[in-house]
Amino acid sequence: MTNRFLEMPDTNGYFGEYGGQIIPPELKTIMDEISAAYETVRQTETFQQELQELYADYVGRPSPIYHASRLSKKLGGAGIYLKREDLNHTGAHKINHCLGEALLAKYMGKTKVLAETGAGQHGVALATACALVGIDCEIHMGEIDIAKEHPNVTKMKILGCDLIPVTRGTRTLKDAVDSAFDEYLKDPVNFLYAIGSVVGPHPFPKMVRDFQQIVGHEAREQFLTKFGALPDVVTACVGGGSNAIGIFTAFLEDDAVELVGVEPAGKGLDTPDHAATLTLGSKGSLHGFKCYNLQDDQGEPLPVYSIASGLDYPGVGPQHCYLKDIGRVRYESINDQECLDAFMTLSRMEGIIPALESAHAVAYAMKLAPSLPKDQRILINLSGRGDKDADFVADRLNL
Repeated sequence: MTNRFLEMPDTNGYFGEYGGQIIPPELKTIMDEISAAYETVRQTETFQQELQELYADYVGRPSPIYHASRLSKKLGGAGIYLKREDLNHTGAHKINHCLGEALLAKYMGKTKVLAETGAGQHGVALATACALVGIDCEIHMGEIDIAKEHPNVTKMKILGCDLIPVTRGTRTLKDAVDSAFDEYLKDPVNFLYAIGSVVGPHPFPKMVRDFQQIVGHEAREQFLTKFGALPDVVTACVGGGSNAIGIFTAFLEDDAVELVGVEPAGKGLDTPDHAATLTLGSKGSLHGFKCYNLQDDQGEPLPVYSIASGLDYPGVGPQHCYLKDIGRVRYESINDQECLDAFMTLSRMEGIIPALESAHAVAYAMKLAPSLPKDQRILINLSGRGDKDADFVADRLNL
């Protein structure tokens, strides 16, 4: 089956009008070198074989599809199925692209890999991948997220990365990106900025998507093998958008499959405390690319908020922007309370503690399932596990 969407972006890094390289000329040269190196190395048998072996023997792929039968029965209507990315080594989908980026850095002879992290899953995954290939790793993380996601902070330190607390601005994900990018600009020849989602200047939205599409390819094959049919609805949370693009890509040509991205409504879309970029954002540029973003009248990014640290980003991947405009993916939002309810419901009905990020998609599926016939199936990309969030949720709910 051909997938015309994989022919995107164009040679300048655009998905329709979104993406590109809105960066200084000297940095464009570096980005073009990364793009050329990626296109070369990805086609070599050695790279592909090493990556596939690591996916199988290190990450534990393929991740299974699980029928949440008790939850489905409780809700009535469509059956709910989980793509268990939470079972991957390091506990989330992030390891899929971090291994690819670390291998690319090694191939290019880089001396250090830099990155931002919000919830800490990208940071843990990248620290893990860098330890595996033997390259220095530096992670920038907002002070608020450091306090909130302490288990992941401890893991990053154990894995040997240099963790840089970010005290500027809102002290969360957007500011961690700014901080990491500033450090990267000090020596872009020897450093690689391993962006943690399908955002940033070209080639990163394409590169991270390519590494993450294994999620959707597995899920599509697993569904066809198990049911002889595709899911009726596929849903995933969207911050920057890597886990959603990862699972959506394999289904983009299947018009009968409804694709739904779920953004954080935070404390409500009628408040400033949300990060529903595709729902309420406008077109602009951020961190070197064009996308929908939440911005003020001067085009500056607004402070954003989500109970899930990995979703509080004021922009979104350029391919998501394109998919919204053409109507192939529908984007909804879930607020904090709905997210917490889904977090606890899945934990107590299925014995699966989801990441707060993933719980947004679970919450949406829980709202949708009762309205659909019993013979339909909803597939959720359960992008991460909730170990990192357990103490925070316990405190929040006085457990």
